[in-house]
Amino acid sequence: MTPKIPKKYIRFAIVAIIYILVVIWIGNYWLLLGLPIIFDMYITEKVNWTFWKRRNGPNSSFIEWLDALIFAIIAVTLINIFFFQNYRIPTPSMEKSLLVGDHLFVSKLAYGPRMPNTPIAFPFTQHTIPIIKTKSWSNLVYWPYKRLKGTGRVKRFDPVVFNFPEGDTVVLEETAVSYYEIIRRNAREMRQRDNYVTLSSKPASYYLTAARKELWERFNIIYRPVDRRDNYVKRCVGLPGDTISVRSGVLYVNSDPAPVNEGQQTTYGVITDGNTINPKAFERLKIAKSDQYISGSTYYLPLTKQNVEAISKFVNVKSVQPLFEREGEYDPKMFPYDPTLKWNQDNYGPLWIPVKGTTVKLDTSSLHLYDHVIDIYEENDLRVEGSTIYINGTPADTYTFRMDYYFMMGDNRHNSADSRYWGFVPEDHIIGKPRFIWLSINKEAEGLKKIRFERFCKRVR
Repeated sequence: MTPKIPKKYIRFAIVAIIYILVVIWIGNYWLLLGLPIIFDMYITEKVNWTFWKRRNGPNSSFIEWLDALIFAIIAVTLINIFFFQNYRIPTPSMEKSLLVGDHLFVSKLAYGPRMPNTPIAFPFTQHTIPIIKTKSWSNLVYWPYKRLKGTGRVKRFDPVVFNFPEGDTVVLEETAVSYYEIIRRNAREMRQRDNYVTLSSKPASYYLTAARKELWERFNIIYRPVDRRDNYVKRCVGLPGDTISVRSGVLYVNSDPAPVNEGQQTTYGVITDGNTINPKAFERLKIAKSDQYISGSTYYLPLTKQNVEAISKFVNVKSVQPLFEREGEYDPKMFPYDPTLKWNQDNYGPLWIPVKGTTVKLDTSSLHLYDHVIDIYEENDLRVEGSTIYINGTPADTYTFRMDYYFMMGDNRHNSADSRYWGFVPEDHIIGKPRFIWLSINKEAEGLKKIRFERFCKRVR
């Protein structure tokens, strides 16, 4: 008669095989030193690894609940790192494709999960511990960027969740605005004051330096590693090596017009004959109250193509016209913040997106396109003296990119802080791909109407 194998050996074998496969996936074979711990947990039982409870004998209800809580936290944390995570839509930048209050199932496997930069952190927080409002991670352990093998790569026009690229430095008193935009804004204001008072101004670099110094003197500023920066969701309209441009609100990728997503919105001016539009009509078209701005007989609304067709048929509507900024009007908020380019949100580019391993020529006239990439994203020491560019202390007239980059835009074209405003998204900032909506809450509704049942399990396109 064949002797029966004890169950503890079977359990150990299953766990050990899974653990070895995960180690191979991660590619850090030092983790195999964990096998003796697993062997002891299942076979020899020399060490009580769950020290908070008795190994033999009954435990109190509190200890049992504590044990279940610890297991749940560890399990969910590992799932969030390697497999999927929940993400809630906080702003209307992707409407109508995604709505404020949508909760997304975001796949980490789609593009390969990242190993966390800061593995020691308070569970289920991005960067701040609620209530006490302090940072949620520790800098004791810092791991460099490493992405594990996934099921695919970022494709053009994919919706993508990523860490906010300009979120590395944060002004605690004004977290809603990028640190870099605050500096640029304050520098513009300083320059305007000088122009008004003295009818002259100094070079742009002078005001940027002065604004940065003033900001550090007056406010509390912190640094956040990549995995602790705010999460954004946008549509990837440009892959590494693509050339992006926008002309009269139309997006072009490599000179070809991009397809219009069915949820894509543009701001329109809707002129009526003086009679108001019934609010119920806006409800049927799913146009939120917060999106409606009225001035006299004109409504300013973000609309999809389907919305435009429907509203144009209203008997009290005289015209529906898109509102585009004119070509040649310079918007100082547009990346790369160069007044000679005269770019705005509706007339932008052409802009080439960097590719890993590609070398570009550098000079002081083109550096502004890549200075953030070289200095911040790829962590070089960049400085300019006169007409000479120094990278890590060495004069340089070329640069080879170490990462791929992407260009992201929101489907709500006129209400989206996206790559037009802050530039490229590095590959190490990519988190995952939203697969479907598992919950949707409408804060403007009441009672059960708050729950958008029709959006449950809706696939994200």
